[in-house]
Amino acid sequence: MFTKKPESAEAVTKLGERPSSSEKSSPFTERPATYSKNPSPSPSAGANSGASKMVPSIIGEDLTVIGNVASKGEIQVDGEIQGDIDCGSLLLGDKAQINGSVRAEDVVVRGKVTGSVRGLRVTLQSQSHVEGDIHHQSLAIEQGAYFEGKSRRSDDPMADGKKPSARSAKSADSEENPFSGRAAE
Repeated sequence: MFTKKPESAEAVTKLGERPSSSEKSSPFTERPATYSKNPSPSPSAGANSGASKMVPSIIGEDLTVIGNVASKGEIQVDGEIQGDIDCGSLLLGDKAQINGSVRAEDVVVRGKVTGSVRGLRVTLQSQSHVEGDIHHQSLAIEQGAYFEGKSRRSDDPMADGKKPSARSAKSADSEENPFSGRAAE
């Protein structure tokens, strides 16, 4: 039921550490440098501390997603998404194409986004192409980046664009849907 704590003399390999020189290295034994190497073990670190320990969800170059994508952790997009993205952290690769809105605490754009971007920290790298408004707390635009739209600074850009409540969505849906109970009256 309980596990024995390893002695200090025993060799212990922790997740995220590089293997010793006697072990062979492979892409499956190493974590990319984008993840935190020293996650905070304290429970007072907050609810978002779990997101840095998670492996990102990757949408590859050959994948097209038609629909919305949601994650509490990190998403790396190298393919195409035709829909909205809502996640903790978003990295859009060079060949990524997004047709929809983006909502994440950290957004790094290298590819193309057509739609609004909401984030606490937004970075448009030199090869990025963004057509839409950016709502941010912090914005960095590298030389060579293409940006067509409005930049709106906000202390809480994530709260400004909340989705409609279930009640208002339900009433709007019933007005438009001829098959709802209200339309039959």
